[in-house]
Amino acid sequence: MQPKSDPTLASVSAPLTPSGVKDTPCARQKARRARFVQGNIMRHVITMAGTGAIGLMAVFFVDLLNFFYISHLHDPTLTAAIAFATSLGFVQVAVSLGMSIGLGANTGRLIGACRHFRARRHASAFLVLMLAVTTTLGLITACLAHPLLQLLGARGAALDHATHFLYITSPALPLVCLGMALSSLLRAVGDAGRAMRVTLTGAACTIIVDPILIFGLHLGLEGAAISTVLSRCVISLSGFLNLRGHDMLERPRLKMIPHASRSIGAIALPAIGTNMATPIGNLIVTHAMSRFGLEAVSGQAVIDRMVPVAFAFVFALTGSVGPIMAQNLGARQPDRVRETFLSALKLTALCVGLDWLTFALCEPLILHVFHVQGAGIELVRLFCHWAVASYMFVGLLFVSNTAFNNLGHPLYSTAFNWGRATLGTIPFIAVGVHYGPQGVMIGQALGVTLIGSLALIAALTVIHRLSQTLPHRKDRMH
Repeated sequence: MQPKSDPTLASVSAPLTPSGVKDTPCARQKARRARFVQGNIMRHVITMAGTGAIGLMAVFFVDLLNFFYISHLHDPTLTAAIAFATSLGFVQVAVSLGMSIGLGANTGRLIGACRHFRARRHASAFLVLMLAVTTTLGLITACLAHPLLQLLGARGAALDHATHFLYITSPALPLVCLGMALSSLLRAVGDAGRAMRVTLTGAACTIIVDPILIFGLHLGLEGAAISTVLSRCVISLSGFLNLRGHDMLERPRLKMIPHASRSIGAIALPAIGTNMATPIGNLIVTHAMSRFGLEAVSGQAVIDRMVPVAFAFVFALTGSVGPIMAQNLGARQPDRVRETFLSALKLTALCVGLDWLTFALCEPLILHVFHVQGAGIELVRLFCHWAVASYMFVGLLFVSNTAFNNLGHPLYSTAFNWGRATLGTIPFIAVGVHYGPQGVMIGQALGVTLIGSLALIAALTVIHRLSQTLPHRKDRMH
């Protein structure tokens, strides 16, 4: 008796080889065997997240270093301009990240099911669509930069500087999307080291070029923008070089684009919606902070740049445990899926605890190094001693979203992320804004605490149901 079709595994059904016949069993593809379907789960999670965190930390440290350089020009309009411009930039990157998540999840499932040929063909075709979408988005953002920044609350010199920054960086959006996609493919095949190498090369480029352009050539914010574009070029080139040898790319076939788009888009579109919610929520916070002046915006910008560096390991978990879950889903091993999720939660709690202690101890140094002034001082102090704890619930939300995206429920992650950006942000900030910029920060922390807790409950429910259904289908196949 044939097993019933499973929507969770729909994208990995009916495997085909180049000749059009069914794929050979895994035993005849040992060279391409999925890496995560056996071995210690915690070791896999630490290895993938650790290498991913190093790469992310390098990228975000460069962004922090960028902000540090600009802050030493002693012009609050420049630091505020970076805050406004990067708030829009995060929306662009969210689209790229969502498509990369879909690409990685689909590829991981196919590799876990020993269908390498289909994984390669889908990945190559979908890259064409990714580049087309991000090129269009980048150009539209550049054209509408001025009115969009005005809606965000930018005024005067800060508006002019932020607009010019986006004129330079937005058209280069396809490059960062390509780098993300290639790094996602490397993680999908289990090569965490080379995935890390992709981001490290881009970070190294920025570290070298940034001070030369900003201080050496006296280009200021424009130098930071040029450095960002050069870094994206290096990341894309490094992605292609590091993916060689994995046989994951071929010449794209136009007739495969619709099929690959349907297969990967089933995950990518909800993932884009999911990832769009976070920067949209940040736009709401930035707009609320702009009511209290450039010093409050600059203080929030300092926090927004420290957080990705400090919590790089937590953020890396979202992209790192996905392939582990996807491969074990493809291999029909629900117990290992559940173990992966619980391991990620334990590591999230450990990371947030250590970061809370570090921020509390380093608060005076942070205020001094970034020349925080006025309303920004109380914001940074509140974050370092109390609001930082809310990132435990941010981590719960992100890890839960990874489970949803890779276990066949991507709309759940979309719902929870938009719940955070709307119901978990707007009413809390609407009340908090009456108590100054600190009230805005407290409102944001309370909102994510509620949404993160609900997401955790939903993710545990999804995994429990998976453990009940997959073994039953596997038994019937025998």
